[in-house]
Amino acid sequence: MPTKLLMTWDILPGKEQEYFEFVVRELVPGMQRLGIQPTEAWLTTFGERPQILTGGVTDDLSSMRTALGTTEWQTLRDRLNEFVSNFDLKVVRASGGFQM
Repeated sequence: MPTKLLMTWDILPGKEQEYFEFVVRELVPGMQRLGIQPTEAWLTTFGERPQILTGGVTDDLSSMRTALGTTEWQTLRDRLNEFVSNFDLKVVRASGGFQM
């Protein structure tokens, strides 16, 4: 059953340029190497929600667990945390529609 990784965070003030470079050059390619296919990225422009919501899918829960258990994933998360605050993630069954 397809499984989805949902992540949210806020970009640290003054880190926007470095953040976007990291996402394009390291985070997205790294997720793809781990077998997590990025599906979406949303920017909150109004309201009291995390600034960024992004998602990626794997074919099944086992593949997601394997990917998230790697040192490469931990390295990507550690690097991401240099540019963001309020990081959160959850793994859910992929529904095919918008998920939070």
